[in-house]
Formats: sequence, C-alpha cells, structure tokens
Amino acid sequence: MALKTGAVFLAEQLEAYGVTHVFMVPAILRRTLVEIEMRTKIKRLHVHSEKSAVYMADGFARAAGRPAICMAQVIGALNIAAGLREPFLANSPVIAFTGGRSPKTKFRHVYQEIDDVPAFEPVTKFNATIDDVERFPDMLEQAYRNAVSGCPGPVHLQFQGNEGQIDLEEGNLEPITDMRFDSIPPFRPQAEKKDIERALDLLQQAERPVIVSGGGVKHSKAGPQLLKLAESLRIPVATSLNGKDTFLANHPLSAGVVGTYSRGSANRVVSEADLICFIGSKTGGMTTHFWQVPPIGSNAIQIDIDPEAIGRNYTLKAAVQGDARSALEVMISLMDPSTATLRDRWNQQVKEFVDSWYAEYDHLLKSDATPIRPERLCNDLTRLLPDDSLVVVDTGHAGMWMGGMFDVTSTSQNYVRSAGHLGWAFPAGLGAKCALPERPVVCFTGDAGFWYHIAEIETAVRWNINSITLVNNNSAGNQSKTGFDKAYGGTQTEQAKEIWNFTKVNFANIANEIGALGIRVEKPSDFNSALDQALSANQPVIIDVVTDVDAIAPIAVT
Repeated sequence: MALKTGAVFLAEQLEAYGVTHVFMVPAILRRTLVEIEMRTKIKRLHVHSEKSAVYMADGFARAAGRPAICMAQVIGALNIAAGLREPFLANSPVIAFTGGRSPKTKFRHVYQEIDDVPAFEPVTKFNATIDDVERFPDMLEQAYRNAVSGCPGPVHLQFQGNEGQIDLEEGNLEPITDMRFDSIPPFRPQAEKKDIERALDLLQQAERPVIVSGGGVKHSKAGPQLLKLAESLRIPVATSLNGKDTFLANHPLSAGVVGTYSRGSANRVVSEADLICFIGSKTGGMTTHFWQVPPIGSNAIQIDIDPEAIGRNYTLKAAVQGDARSALEVMISLMDPSTATLRDRWNQQVKEFVDSWYAEYDHLLKSDATPIRPERLCNDLTRLLPDDSLVVVDTGHAGMWMGGMFDVTSTSQNYVRSAGHLGWAFPAGLGAKCALPERPVVCFTGDAGFWYHIAEIETAVRWNINSITLVNNNSAGNQSKTGFDKAYGGTQTEQAKEIWNFTKVNFANIANEIGALGIRVEKPSDFNSALDQALSANQPVIIDVVTDVDAIAPIAVT
C-alpha cells in the first residue's frame, strides 16, 4: 500500500462521504484545505466566527439530512464547543474538527493552548483525539457512525497540533467508507411486535387520543406513515416544534404545535385527550410546557428509537423502542380502521378548538396596522411562500411567533428551528441554502437575533449564498418585556427599557452597503412585493420589516 499524508486522506474521504462544503475559521488543517482545492470540488467557506461555522454546518446538516463539517484551530475550539450546544440539543449530525495539544509542548505554557477536550463532553455524542496519522481512517468512520446512528448528534475530533499539523504526516491509510453513515437514518431497528400491538390496541380503544409527532418522525422520514395511521384511525395530531413539518397544519386532523412556543388549540387538545401517543419526541419541557401539557399521570404511550428517552417523563401504558417509520408500518398492517367511528365526536371537538383559535386571532393575522403586527407577517408567509420552501426560524420571540402563527401547508415545505440559541437562524439559513441551492430558503429572525452574526452578510455576499433573511425589527428584545414587568412588581420603569431596547437601525441599508439586496418594509401592503423581489433576486436578501414593539406573543397554555 502506498503511503499518503493525512491531508490527502482527509480530502479524499470527505469527498467520498459526499461533503460539498466545510465551514471554518482558519487556520486549521492547512494542508488538508490545500488538498481539498487540488483534489475535490468541496467549497471551503471562511466565515467570521467559530459559532457561525458551527451554525452554518448545523443548518446544512438539518436541511440535507446528513453530516456537515465545521473546523477551527485550537484557540477557537471553545467557541466551537459553545456552538455545538445547539446541534446537540437539536440532534443534528455536525462533525467538528479542531486543533489540539502536541506532546512536545504540553504543560509548558505554549501560546494559546489549554486542554479543550473536556469542554466537548457535554455537547457531543463522541469526543476523541487523534494523535497518530494512521488513526485517521477509523476515527473518521467512527465520527460519521456516531453522528447519524440512533438519535443523531454532533461529534468532535481533535487533531494533534494547534492547527492540526498531524495531517502533514504520512501513513498507510486505507479508506474506510461505509456509505450507510452518510445520511440519517443508517439503520431501522425493529421494535418488538408485542409492544407495537399493545400500543395499537390502546390507540384503537381510546375515544379521545392524540398523537404528538416529534423530530424523530422527521429523522425517520416517517411522515407518510404517520399520515396513513392518523387518517385511517381518525386520530388528531399535534406536533412539537421540531416536528412542525411532519404533519400539515391545513389537514383536518391537525391540532397545531403543542407546548410552550405553540398554539392554544393544540394545548387544549392534548390537555383533554384520554391517551397521548408520543412518537419521536423526548417529551421535554418545551413540548409539554414543563410537563403541564399533558400533566404528569396522564395516560401515555411512547415510540422512540432512544431507549433512554422512553418513560423518562411519563409513566407509560405502552413503550415501543425502535425506528418510528418501521413501527408505524407494522401498526398500519395490523390496524382496524373500523374503530375510527369511536372518535367522531372527538374529531368534531378538535375541529372546534382549531376553528376557535383561528377566529380568535383572525384580526391580528390580517391586521393592517403599522408598525406591522408579527402575526400578520407570519400569516403572509403562510400564504406567500413557495411550496418547496425551507423555513429556518430563530428562538425567542421569533420561535414563538412562527411556532404558533405560521402554517406549513405543503409536503414539499420544511421547517427547522433553533433549539434554544438566539442568533442561530441567520447563519443556519446560509448553511441550509448551501445544502439546497435550488430551493427557496427563508430565515425568520428578530433584530435581537440578527445582531449576533450580522457579519455573515459579508460571507453570504462573498459566496453568493442566496438565502432570504426576514428580520422582525422592533428595535428590541421585547420577549423580555413581560418578565421585567414581573420583576418590577407589575409595571417596569421607563428606564428599564435600557435593559432590552436597541438603537433603531435600518438593516436594509447595512445589507446594501455590504453588497446584498436590502429591502425595507414599513407597511403590511408592501410585504408581498418585497418577498416577490427577494424570491427572484440572484443574491442574498435581507428584508427588514418594521414591527410593533408592543406586540407580545401569546402564552398558548390553557
């Protein structure tokens, strides 16, 4: 076997795994980056911060359903670790490469060096060091295996040398490329048939059941099977935020998003159900509004690939451990559609809950007020976005508005959202657009979130990443208003606004100065034409929408 350098091996193997982009802050694996240019078509995106690199890789991974690569040298490693909190909480297969310590200089106070490896332990599925070039093949394969298997998640590989200079060394490097690990899911573990039968029996006997569809349904690509089961047995479906695009909002059985950043109709349905079936959901605090919807003690069953998630928060009447799509396929083969009539009354009640919610918010969803109401903005996106759009949504107020007020209405649309880190959405949207260059990618964030990584407008321009970023600009982080009112004993002082208000800024002007297309929208009637212009532009677009700072998203809990 001919010797080759670690750099040559890495470049060739990343391309073999289907990598098209790496997101990085140099200098890291310098020779590998050279070999990538010489031997592959992989794009090397130099971005403005390590967290942006992680978030772009995360957006790419979620949009493509396969691992994505981010990189930084040793001094940026802790910034990478901080960024990995997001894909870890979101179960996204990001693979991070960083530089690391050299045995020759350990414990000698070398410039910029500390032991970064422990910081990656709580935010990765697999965290390892590579100190021998001949470990490149098996460690890279292990990274891919861990990233996509079971419940997906991020991986960290630290390469010896502050810039990963171990890639200059030669070794007998035999490629190990198991293509099962290039996308999610690589395996579909089968649940025990008796467990599936028990869960199905409970569902068919229930008069007021509801399914809560989580992100695991998306990872399993189980949307069609979920639809078949729900329609055949006439069971309403609520979704988590991560599962928002697993069941269409305009379907008669849809209750909406349940939990905290949610919709009141979904919370009413789940609260009044006599059986809750969680599929691909960790039953975490956001999906259950901290275990109030449904309350602890409710009748529940759970289907999940992760055995540690099953029964974590609810005592279960039935537990099904396995791949969601495989389990649903077995249920479909065994189900008795005649039991659907048991739920006629329940389905009418669910429809009344949903219709009541739309009626309650109709005046805001269609408001012509200025400054613009965020509800109107979300409703316009529901009406106007192309059927094949990917929507990328920030956390905070952006997550609340879009989680409750925006509807996914086409099976060709996709929806991904921040798992809790404000500012994620803009760079994630750029990464998603790199993964899906032929589809419209629309990011929804607020000005508070947009400020975090505004420098990446320049990256988008430099690489011609033609995503559309919509900024809900109220010159404030006004999600904090309610909390500070309480902290001040009811009503905050005028001076308290300094805690959560910002300078009024025209982001469209900033975008235009950098070389993107910036569009300012101040009236609701102007948004349609602005979005049309953005969708037809062959360049990155920032739509700066001036919205009402006094608009507070509803707390959708009954």
